[in-house]
Amino acid sequence: MRVDKFFDIIGADFYSGVPDSQLKSLCNFLIDKYGIDSKHHIIAANEGNCTAIAAGYHLATGKVPVVYMQNSGEGNIINPGASLLNDKVYAIPVIFVIGWRGEPGVHDEPQHIYQGEVTIKLLDDMGISSFVIGPETTDDEVANAMCDFKELLSAGKDVAFVIRKGALTDAPKVEYKNDNIMKREDIIKHIVAVSGDDPIISTTGKASRELFEIREANEQSHQYDFLTVGSMGHSSSIALGVAINKPEKKIWCIDGDGALLMHMGAMPVIGANNPENLVHIVINNGAHETVGGMPTVASSIDLIAIAKACGYKYAVSVDDFDALDREINMAKERNELSFIEIKSSIGAREDLGRPTTSALENKENFMRYLSS
Repeated sequence: MRVDKFFDIIGADFYSGVPDSQLKSLCNFLIDKYGIDSKHHIIAANEGNCTAIAAGYHLATGKVPVVYMQNSGEGNIINPGASLLNDKVYAIPVIFVIGWRGEPGVHDEPQHIYQGEVTIKLLDDMGISSFVIGPETTDDEVANAMCDFKELLSAGKDVAFVIRKGALTDAPKVEYKNDNIMKREDIIKHIVAVSGDDPIISTTGKASRELFEIREANEQSHQYDFLTVGSMGHSSSIALGVAINKPEKKIWCIDGDGALLMHMGAMPVIGANNPENLVHIVINNGAHETVGGMPTVASSIDLIAIAKACGYKYAVSVDDFDALDREINMAKERNELSFIEIKSSIGAREDLGRPTTSALENKENFMRYLSS
């Protein structure tokens, strides 16, 4: 169905969410209509964050908000869904719009398979009534579902539209860009050249895909890398766990700005534990690029000040390759917890592939290498 018709049927005037490729039509529609306007549209750090923002909106206005997200974010809404929104607690009505990655019977990447299987079950378990919208769903069917939902919402219950692949169409075209000059894939090439045979933990999305293809092009082993193909926001915590237990190895974490924001509480934990062998790199393009390019708030905050406040002994930001090479070479030799923000452009190769090894193979190869 047309995304503008979907918007009209819902009838809400406040949306908060975390972007998803399955919801790209809705995301682009909201950017085109509202931009980033705190009165109508807030892109949050994680799904629990946007659920709480929506709750605050309802408390202040009495209106029903919309929270959008990929189904991988359901885990982040379980706590606020059960202990804040639920009708046995505060009875705060919210309309969830959830992109269904890993839908059973539809090919998808390994990190989405199990989440796809339990998407509807998790909603059922939380007492959230759902309606699935597919490419064949009619406007009248959605309108009828929304009519049924209104009765539930008026009773302080929550509801969800689960969006199948290709269900929402006819979004306006939106161009996402910034003024940074370095491409992420080239940045990772420079990191790989300096890190040598040091272990790398890379964040979900295109960064891990690019790292995999760089190893292929270099005819290098993939044993050096743990590709965090799911679990957005947790690669730095994985790297901390590795660094603490492998103090003789230099450990590199290639993070993204959206992932860093999603679970920024990891930073003070890293700082407090102070692993001298960890280099935490954040490639910051100010965008959720892997799922379409919608902006994050990372381009308007001081990540270096945050890192220092969290206890990182060394923190620096770079925006050109000379500075990048200088900083990663010094980090290689420095026995000190280091944080490097790298300002990156938005964009990737059209023919960027995906890892050809399974997640389990990646884990086993990486563990063998760490123990060797």
